[in-house]
Amino acid sequence: MASTQSISADFPFKSNYVEVHGSRLHYVDEGAGDPILFLHGNPTSSYLWRNIIPYLSSKGRAIALDLIGMGRSDKPDLDYRFFDHVKYVEGFIEKLGLENITFVIHDWGSALGFHYARRHEGNVKALAFMEAILRPVPNREALPKAFQELLKVFRAPEVGWDAIVNKNMFVEQVLPGAIVRKLTEEEMNHYRAPFLDPPSRKPLWRWPNEIPIAGEPADVAEAAGAYNAWLQQTPLPKLLFYASPGAIILPPVVEWCKQNLKNLKTVDLGHGIHFLQEDHPHRIGAELAAWYDGLD
Repeated sequence: MASTQSISADFPFKSNYVEVHGSRLHYVDEGAGDPILFLHGNPTSSYLWRNIIPYLSSKGRAIALDLIGMGRSDKPDLDYRFFDHVKYVEGFIEKLGLENITFVIHDWGSALGFHYARRHEGNVKALAFMEAILRPVPNREALPKAFQELLKVFRAPEVGWDAIVNKNMFVEQVLPGAIVRKLTEEEMNHYRAPFLDPPSRKPLWRWPNEIPIAGEPADVAEAAGAYNAWLQQTPLPKLLFYASPGAIILPPVVEWCKQNLKNLKTVDLGHGIHFLQEDHPHRIGAELAAWYDGLD
């Protein structure tokens, strides 16, 4: 059921910066208490969480990070591989001294959050996730047909670079195409702002090339396999948001989660594709707040 509440384009939060590994990371930091860390994916930023943060900032310290090379964070000369991002996210957590973290994670932010949580379980309170990367993909045929076609383009070296870096396809087509409602021009401009010229779009190109399919890239596939096994063992509280038709959390994956993940609550948001925060922010915020209240 879609909310009748309006979805604001405003980003009314103070900008904060911290230096990690010689680069400035931008983040929103609202409220006080145990940290609730929001991690976005490709091609978004902390802006994705703008309508959800107010539901949590009265419950704890709501922190929304811009990944390195994305949002208002610096864009150093990196490969922007998964493990580059790991280094900056973990450096950020250490620099801010975050303890007893509840992760709220989406897309590649989920892989980063799961990877951290597996290796620092004692520092994690709970995990809330949506349209998440839960496990390595056994082969390309295991993906939805439309996704297979996109990846064929994105992972073809010259064609993918041209589509994502030169034509800005991730921001201009993939993002709005994976949201049910039509984003306003103001919202689109917020998402465009970090990637106004081709050199700034390298992180957007790298991400689809990091998706672990048929064991490649090997290091990312190994990490995803390890955190998938861990997710099936850990008793940490978990909250899964899903929608129909979804993009990567499809009905069989929802069923797998229900059968294999301990201490899991699920919320069916109704109609949605991939960027569920743009279609159902108020429902996500309210459900997150209620779930968080129930945590020990």
